[in-house]
Amino acid sequence: MTVLIDNKSGVAIYEQIYTQIKNQIISGSLTEDEPLPSIRNLAKDLRISVITTKRAYDELEKDGFIYTLPAKGCFVCPKNTELIKEENLRMIEDHFTKSVQLAVQSGLTRGELIEIFNFALEEMK
Repeated sequence: MTVLIDNKSGVAIYEQIYTQIKNQIISGSLTEDEPLPSIRNLAKDLRISVITTKRAYDELEKDGFIYTLPAKGCFVCPKNTELIKEENLRMIEDHFTKSVQLAVQSGLTRGELIEIFNFALEEMK
């Protein structure tokens, strides 16, 4: 598992940890029931507070991405396809919103935007 902290990003450190681990779970880089580094070890490796790491792990557990076994550690939850589908749908909506905003700023018409979308779909086949 790889987690990189960017102190200049303006994003809270616990959010950076949360997002990177979540993305690795969704992408399959982290597999179900795979153990995560202990909270203390990850904090030590990243040179951050244990409290910050614990907050990221707590959020991941609350959102159903990891589970904790007392005295054993934290592990990746079995893939919940509904949860992953919902998360992907949210990311798609975010990308569409940004794309539409850029299209409006650029003066593109609805037809041109649909044409770009259709072209992108064809490229995927």
